Amino acid sequence: MTAPLLQVEGLARTYTLPRERLRGPAPVVNALNGVSFSITAGRSLGIVGESGSGKSTLARLVMALDRPTAGRVLMQGRDLHRLPAPELRQARRDFQMVFQDPYGSLDPRQTVERIVAEPLSAQGAGRDEQHRRAGEALEAVGLRASDLRKVPHEFSGGQRQRIAIARAIVTRPRLVVADEPVSALDVSVQAQVLNLLQDLQQEFGITYMLISHDLAVVQHLCDEVAVLQQGRIVEAGPPGRLFAAPQHPYTRELIAAVPEALPPLATALQSRG
Repeated sequence: MTAPLLQVEGLARTYTLPRERLRGPAPVVNALNGVSFSITAGRSLGIVGESGSGKSTLARLVMALDRPTAGRVLMQGRDLHRLPAPELRQARRDFQMVFQDPYGSLDPRQTVERIVAEPLSAQGAGRDEQHRRAGEALEAVGLRASDLRKVPHEFSGGQRQRIAIARAIVTRPRLVVADEPVSALDVSVQAQVLNLLQDLQQEFGITYMLISHDLAVVQHLCDEVAVLQQGRIVEAGPPGRLFAAPQHPYTRELIAAVPEALPPLATALQSRG
């Protein structure tokens, strides 16, 4: 069997909140509690659950932006949270992130070239290489290399998310973690961005961990789905089986909350010609 690209083992994260009273223990929140899964290279895993289920905490831990209370995150067999800082910086070329808000995730004061090339600059690439690869990344997401000279306010929301995706793929990463990458976009633009992610996966062999509350999104893009409730995975499996015959009561509740009429995003995705 092929070794997984990403392996998460017993991941837990506990946060201590400010005291509400002078005496007594500080309240504690278990954002994640024993989460385990793996993703094979070139495949996609969707993480679904309601707000507060621990999805974004999981994304931060997988990206080594926060440290777990317990458990491990293994990328190509290496525990990211045990790597020395220089080795972690080098390892980051293999995993990048796309954030939810295409307006807030791009620095409005920077040119597109500087935004997209930032991961290359952090890895010590020369200016000529940064310019060339940033232009290639923009063209890969359907924009033009000449757009490098522009600034974010000259683009629509969908185009800004394409710029964010270009920044994520400019290092040719093996894993992209996408945290609600289309929730802030109009339905027709959501379909365009999701189809783009699928095309990039087919072209470059990217592995995705996609976090979303929208079942149509994960059903379109993901090979496997894990349902997260209160920091625990309660059910997992292929989206066709999981959504057609859910076994856990919480999964059934999530599916029941979707209107019976075909959601607009699902319609837009099915109309791709």
